[in-house]
Amino acid sequence: MNSAASPSSSLPLLGRYWRGLGGWNYYFLLKFGLLWNGYLNFHPLANLVLVAFLLFPIPNVRLHRLRHWLALPFGIGLFYHDTWLPGVGSLLSQGDQLAGFSASYLLELVQRFINWQMLGAAFVLWVAYLFLAQWLRFTVLVVTALGWLNIVDVAAPVVKLLPVEETPVAGRQFDATQTSPTRPVEVPATNQNLNAALESFYRQERQRQTGFPDSLPADAVPFDVLVINICSLSWSDLEATGLASHPLWQRFDLRFQDFNSATSYSGPAGIRLLRASCGQSPQQALYQPADPRCYLFDNLAQLGFSTQLAMDHDGDFGGYLSDLRRHGQLQAPLMSQQGIARALVSFDGEPVLNDAQLFSRWLQQRQAAEETRSATFFNLIPLHDGNRLPGRNETASYRDRAQTLFDQLDAFFDTLEQSGRRLMVVVVPEHGAALVGDKVQLSGLRDIPSPAMTRVPVGIRLFGTQAPARSAALDVDAPSSYLAISELIARLVDGQVFEANAIDWPSLIQGLPQTAAVSENDNAVVMEFQGNSHIRLNGGDWVLYPR
Repeated sequence: MNSAASPSSSLPLLGRYWRGLGGWNYYFLLKFGLLWNGYLNFHPLANLVLVAFLLFPIPNVRLHRLRHWLALPFGIGLFYHDTWLPGVGSLLSQGDQLAGFSASYLLELVQRFINWQMLGAAFVLWVAYLFLAQWLRFTVLVVTALGWLNIVDVAAPVVKLLPVEETPVAGRQFDATQTSPTRPVEVPATNQNLNAALESFYRQERQRQTGFPDSLPADAVPFDVLVINICSLSWSDLEATGLASHPLWQRFDLRFQDFNSATSYSGPAGIRLLRASCGQSPQQALYQPADPRCYLFDNLAQLGFSTQLAMDHDGDFGGYLSDLRRHGQLQAPLMSQQGIARALVSFDGEPVLNDAQLFSRWLQQRQAAEETRSATFFNLIPLHDGNRLPGRNETASYRDRAQTLFDQLDAFFDTLEQSGRRLMVVVVPEHGAALVGDKVQLSGLRDIPSPAMTRVPVGIRLFGTQAPARSAALDVDAPSSYLAISELIARLVDGQVFEANAIDWPSLIQGLPQTAAVSENDNAVVMEFQGNSHIRLNGGDWVLYPR
């Protein structure tokens, strides 16, 4: 008498229908190769789930083959998820900005994604797989490797899956949990410890603030403050172009060697600079009201400085100018651009004006003005990626554009010296240009605020002083950020340094606020922790930044 087979007796029957991964083996071998070289932000469990779906035995051969085709879009999506490329949410949030790019610049960006060396390596791997598959069972190897990666991932949430050299980055020995150079006792770089370090950093930063005087003394000396905010310039870019030795960088009284811009986008960088009088805040907090004492230019305005704004562009792209006004509280009217020649065409097709002419106009207006004190925010974008010469379609040489800008600034410094005007110039870039890509991002991409992109050259120079100018710049090697600039301006705000016969620069910079290397964009956080950079994407797990 026959009876229906029980569920338990059907399981051995399914064993007859185990099939290999087939071409999916190459998919996972390709991922393993990229992972080993640091090019993936690999998610072991998600990949293991995909393998389980592909391997589960199905008796019907047609359904088995159909399953492989149905898995293709999921495999493609998972591959993208495993890369360091911007998430879908980030792309959607920047859709309006992407739509503003010129067609030639968009084509150039697409071409950058083609890596012929990687394509060649992938082809060699494909041929090797086809050849070795005659003798090796790659499915067993793939499943074993994925199983091991999942075991390691569960055992230690932040694992060193890659052959990464852990030599500390030069000049970056400052821990996110500290506000002094003292090194803490080292603890494992687990998710829990890294999250705690980030929370501790922001908790301490909320307590820090520059103390400006309520009023200036009767013997205060009037002077101007000129903050020059340059887009797309980092120490890494200077080294890549050989322009770190340009004479301009020798003309500062002070140079910050380890200044962190804390972001790799212009809008947040501008807001952070305008809010320099308070400690570093999380990215989302930049778009919320801040303590009135945080706004650097408001603090100066209350002491009698007239505030001004100048730019070599219109500020429309990405709502940059509106961000400065709404979230940086910079309400000064934009200095007239009428009659200024066009030097470049920007990535969105708008003109980039001649900076030398803008510098000249600003100085002429200051010399004719009745106000004895002023604070000007000057934003420059000639180094932005995608800028081109008028009448040309290809991006102009970054080095040529940087050489021109540095020459113009150098000549402007000559003019300021000759004018005898008392002036404090602060040159502080927004972020780097990412001229040299890494394993996380291609050249020119700035979605992730890498250390090479946020470590920017900051210089300060006083003009019109009784004391002679320094023969060589004094370097500030401590890890610093915007609060140090605000503090230094507060120390000099009475202007008496301009009448001194000698300037004790070492005393002026003693005890300047130090700030740990924590950088943040909408979907990425990069943090220095015990001498190594770690990255967290989209609120996920921390991983060691590949180098």
